[in-house]
Amino acid sequence: MSKPDVEAIFGAFAAADPDPKGELDHSNPFTLLVAVVLSAQATDAGVNKATPALFALADTPEKMVALGPAAIEDKIKTIGLFRNKAKNVHALSQALVERFNSEVPRTREALESLPGVGRKTANVVLNIAFRQPTIAVDTHLFRVANRTGLAPGATPLAVEQGLLKIVPGPFLLHAHHWLILHGRYVCKARKPECWRCPIRDWCRFEPKTPAPKAA
Repeated sequence: MSKPDVEAIFGAFAAADPDPKGELDHSNPFTLLVAVVLSAQATDAGVNKATPALFALADTPEKMVALGPAAIEDKIKTIGLFRNKAKNVHALSQALVERFNSEVPRTREALESLPGVGRKTANVVLNIAFRQPTIAVDTHLFRVANRTGLAPGATPLAVEQGLLKIVPGPFLLHAHHWLILHGRYVCKARKPECWRCPIRDWCRFEPKTPAPKAA
């Protein structure tokens, strides 16, 4: 995709939503980290229903360690894979206390050393908590990057690296959120809503989905 088209796409996103936000509820970097770990193979809405009760009891690594895996399980049992996630949340909390002075680290390498934290989770935390210009590739962003022609790639890492090469600097901080939210609410998997898409003029997807007929 040409540089002018890429700039036009992100300019359109910025005009429509100048300050996009992530949809996982959190109060500090630690609760964000936990929420992102819990969101793997689960919806943000589902995580947000479970975490208020959990975070009311444990919003720091020390409190989460004290809570213990069984109690964490009980608070998140509505979330998929909750048993394994409870173990990871407890273990990563313990690691934060023992290795990072109870602070969420600000580097990808350190974050990925924590139980249950992969590259995507680390990128989300770096972007939202510490405002670093990272791009976390989830299924929505992966679809949008390939479908639109922005940054085609066979793997999430390839898409991430492709986007980092082409996204103009002024748009890099928010690119991650614009693309994820666009995939979640407009460029949907089964039937993209092209008729209301702010970037349809530059998108390579064809044929564009027509607007539904009025009843």
